[in-house]
Amino acid sequence: MKAQNPMSNNDSALAGTAQTLRPATVKEHTAQEIFTWLNDRGFDVELLSEENAPILGIAMDSREIQPGDLYVALPGAKVHGASFAKTAVEAGAAAILTNRAGLELCKDTSSQIGLLRTENLRGVVGPLSAEIYGSQPADGSAPTLFAVTGTNGKTTTTYMVNSIMQHLGHTTGLIGTIEILAGGASIPSKLTTPESTHVHSLISLMREQGITSMAMEVSSHALDYRRVDGVKYDVAGFTNLTQDHLDLHGTMENYCDSKAQLFTPDRTSRAVITADDQWGESMAQKAIDALGRENVVRLFTAHGNGYESLPELETFDWALTAVRRQGIGHSFEVVRGDGVRLKSSTQLPADFNVSNAALAAVMVYEAGIDSNALEAQLAETETLTPVVPGRMQLISTEPTAIVDFAHNPDALQRALEALDPAEEDGKVIVVFGATGERDQTKRPIMGEIAGRNADIVIVTDDDPHDEAPEPIRAEVEAGVQKANQDGARVQQILNIEPRSQAIARAIELAGPHDSILVAGRGHEVAQEVAGVDLELDDRVEVARSLQAQGYSVLPAYQAMVDEA
Repeated sequence: MKAQNPMSNNDSALAGTAQTLRPATVKEHTAQEIFTWLNDRGFDVELLSEENAPILGIAMDSREIQPGDLYVALPGAKVHGASFAKTAVEAGAAAILTNRAGLELCKDTSSQIGLLRTENLRGVVGPLSAEIYGSQPADGSAPTLFAVTGTNGKTTTTYMVNSIMQHLGHTTGLIGTIEILAGGASIPSKLTTPESTHVHSLISLMREQGITSMAMEVSSHALDYRRVDGVKYDVAGFTNLTQDHLDLHGTMENYCDSKAQLFTPDRTSRAVITADDQWGESMAQKAIDALGRENVVRLFTAHGNGYESLPELETFDWALTAVRRQGIGHSFEVVRGDGVRLKSSTQLPADFNVSNAALAAVMVYEAGIDSNALEAQLAETETLTPVVPGRMQLISTEPTAIVDFAHNPDALQRALEALDPAEEDGKVIVVFGATGERDQTKRPIMGEIAGRNADIVIVTDDDPHDEAPEPIRAEVEAGVQKANQDGARVQQILNIEPRSQAIARAIELAGPHDSILVAGRGHEVAQEVAGVDLELDDRVEVARSLQAQGYSVLPAYQAMVDEA
């Protein structure tokens, strides 16, 4: 039986947050029906208290409970979710699903509502969310679903996929680091990939709103914490694997294994793997082992110019070729082993954005999109030149000033390599720091990279979180000083806080032929220091400082300064 969700936010505009957005129409379930459904699929679930109140939604946070929800009470790092069972019931929960440890905590409320128990809560919640919200119906009415994972490039690639699909006539949705998009409406994101309860409700809501194609960033955290369980993507893509999140994964091998969970039969029908290095090749092999060779496409983007330099391609593998500088961007082709060619270009700066564009184009092709229509749209430069907030955002051209999210060694290296000025007397100036309470080993590495690739390095604060900022800057600066002692490019090293002053100083030191990179925070508009969010947008600070020095900024950033 279908029922109207009384708390849905289904209207022509996306409103609220990922936590409150629900489809308007859901299939009613009872605790008994959920018990039967889960056990029929091999989950070991026990029904302890049966009530006939209809279940109309699912939530993992007692603060998000809406009338008719199933409350999934999981153990947390400090407190078990079942401790908030009373709050959930008072908010209108129709049933509680918890584990043995949670049963004792919710005994005072268990007689009032349905109660189910399983020791596999994380394994159950994704598929159950898909069932409750009907996010991927068998009638084929679900949007075409794209997923992108990898260390760097996920955000830009999803925006590029969406841009291609929009030019092909689709209404698109997006779930990612920066925002959640449905058509033209946006809400900010808190996580790269939301919890599975939110993912499934959003997919179902987007289907109701006429979204026909949706792209998602899928992080290693999301895969490990099972936030995309129950989602079956049409095509999943892989960008690259470089050092990041080792505070969570420990080793690069573990990090690779975590990402590889996306390329399995229960999560995707087809995989496109950028196989430019040992980690790409490893990922491709893991995907082949799981999905079969016929469902895995390798993409080689490191070879660049000239067909003669391409690797030997199997029939359905692709390679990037004919890369040519075009303005601040590039034109390029991707060629398949059987001779199919796609010609395109992007005006997003940097070589790595050519790789991102190639991946996006191949992912859409491999989704079975009409190839003639795709070729026609890829021929237009704007198709692969979407505005991606905080990703190589060009603020001014004299000097060249760019704000980017680069916050790990590989991303910083690539961003700096893209900025070498065309004029011989041009300098590269970089402003960056390192995040607190994250992988500490990358701090001096990033410092060395900056020292090798920039003439002036200004070390400042990123998001210190609850870690003292001075030692973080010292670790980063130590890497810069080491590069300097080794005879690297850097000529001037500064350690400046707060970040706004570091940015202002970089602009003061810049001439019209110089290139300035402000790296690490990208689209973020608040800096977390000792638990306090301080208003700070690198794009606004760069534009404001440029104007203070008499330089012009692009019109969009003039408007940002005026609004700030």
